[in-house]
Amino acid sequence: MRLVRSERRAIIVAPPGSGKTTRVPPALSQLGKTILLQPRRVAARALARRIASERNWTIGNEIGWQIRFERRFSARTRLLVATEGILTARMQSDPLLTDFNVVILDEFHERSVHADLALALAKQATASRDDLALVVMSATLDTKPLADFLGARVMTIDARQYPIEVRYAQGSVAQAVRNALPTAKGHILCFLPGRREIDRTIGELRDVGARVLPLHGSLEVDGQEAALAPSSEPKVIVATNVAETSLTVDGVSDVVDSGLQKVLRYDSETAVDHLVTEQITGDSAEQRAGRAGRLGPGRVTRLWDPRALLRPHREPEIRRVDLASAALDIIAWGGDPATFEWFERPQEERITSAITLLEQIGAIENRKLTAIGAQMRELPLHPRLARMLIAACGSDEAIELAAEGDERELRQIAHRVLGKAYRHHIADDDLRRAILAGFPDRVAMRREPKSPRVLLATGTGATLAREIEFTPGDFFVALEVRGDLVLRAVPVEREWLSPTRRDRIEEIDGDFVRVIERKAYMNLVLHEQQVERRLAPHRAEPRPEARGPRTLELPSGRSVKLEYRDDGTIVAAVKLQELFGLAETPRIGPKQIPVTFHLLAPNGRPVQVTKDLRSFWNGAYKEVRKELRARYPKHPWPEDPWSAKPTHKTKKRP
Repeated sequence: MRLVRSERRAIIVAPPGSGKTTRVPPALSQLGKTILLQPRRVAARALARRIASERNWTIGNEIGWQIRFERRFSARTRLLVATEGILTARMQSDPLLTDFNVVILDEFHERSVHADLALALAKQATASRDDLALVVMSATLDTKPLADFLGARVMTIDARQYPIEVRYAQGSVAQAVRNALPTAKGHILCFLPGRREIDRTIGELRDVGARVLPLHGSLEVDGQEAALAPSSEPKVIVATNVAETSLTVDGVSDVVDSGLQKVLRYDSETAVDHLVTEQITGDSAEQRAGRAGRLGPGRVTRLWDPRALLRPHREPEIRRVDLASAALDIIAWGGDPATFEWFERPQEERITSAITLLEQIGAIENRKLTAIGAQMRELPLHPRLARMLIAACGSDEAIELAAEGDERELRQIAHRVLGKAYRHHIADDDLRRAILAGFPDRVAMRREPKSPRVLLATGTGATLAREIEFTPGDFFVALEVRGDLVLRAVPVEREWLSPTRRDRIEEIDGDFVRVIERKAYMNLVLHEQQVERRLAPHRAEPRPEARGPRTLELPSGRSVKLEYRDDGTIVAAVKLQELFGLAETPRIGPKQIPVTFHLLAPNGRPVQVTKDLRSFWNGAYKEVRKELRARYPKHPWPEDPWSAKPTHKTKKRP
């Protein structure tokens, strides 16, 4: 406590089961009102109850909690246990956290986006207040980067656990439970990746001779408390990784670990984050095993090959999810994601993409939060899905598309956020318009009437899956795209698409000038009109671009036509292989305007649009190369585009 009082920043590391979460926060609350941040709602509520029991405190008096839809605290509360998103939300209206004297981030090794944002925002608050302390706690954490970021000292608590016997086995969780029960000295805690797997395992254990109870985040409070409560009767608790860290399950002597977890990852096929099942990391396996050694010697059965090499640490969420939600929180706080002091700064192109998306869906304007953006922040959804749900008035039809978890809970939130605008049901046209509102950049247009070949608004070519191919209409929202195949799409009407760009192109050919006028939605031409007329002798000079270079020399030796657009951009459509080795984007005219390249596959379809070739070669080229190698194996796709020879002869030599 002396360290925290004097230096105001500290990192505390202690092994699983050492009691740091129940002992340190109450002690630090003597310095003033304290907020303790937990990654999960179940843990926040249970932890508050445990501290109250150990300290003889009263919930709502000395200690309380705040989670989504639930508040149990008062003006007398000295220690508030809350989920990480609560702090981010509080700091929108109170950036200096004037209600608190100590902020504690627990289980920081889990590295959720909310935890990263809470850390960065709290650090900024401590820089402006000399009476605010920031403490980060974890059992398994690489402390050096964090210590450098905070300028904080690391305190390591050497608290020994009881010995744990580690065994490896094959088979199901249910079979491992049956094998462990006859000799178990306490309850058995099982780790499974999700609710569906939990329900299946409980069904397989109906006749096992012990109480079998689920434990996961969407469980009702009574069900959670039943799993956590002390019991003289043998229990089998079947849980997600909600029971991996601060949550204490009394009386556990055995752990059965499936070795699997569900994590959020950005899915480029659907353009939103999805839960995917993956192998756990080494630090997660250590945390799970630690649950068995808190009250006495324990055992853990791991259901994977002991020769398997687990990644040592879990990947921060900020590296694997879309940044639109985080960017929205930062803007609501009053910051700019482009200049924000991130703990671990994402790639610039990911930040730019997040900001662009928020502008497209109407969440922000001039880097400021809009009224719709404020509503979107209240919905526990990716911003795309939140925008769709708002446009669909919270209807059941939209909730069915948006919800990955509990539809009932999402319906309640939507009703509260939308108020009088809420509708149980909407017409099909209104639902399709709502989908367009959330996915404006995923519009696709048929290349020819009734053709399965489409062009996406991003400039990339694709093909409709057979089940979509015969759907009437020329425009779609591509809700799922795998490679160059559109697997799921919703038809939209041309008149719903407002032009995002108007181009007027003039070309001089002898005594004639050809004028092309286009209206486009991103890279999709909605309307084109061409007029040719003779130049009058007294005609004024043509526009500057008409006198500028009409072609661009390429590294391959060929030249390509330049297209001058009304928005000031200069476009060249070029096969990607003709630009190998070209690092700097060519610039045109006295204003040195960079050429915007529409990079084409061998079949002439666009695969990428860029005006920064260096960034493309260093970044996106790897993914583009992977896709094109699979589609065009007879063409050269060098791993190193810098030293490859540019060519328009795209076939590999025999």
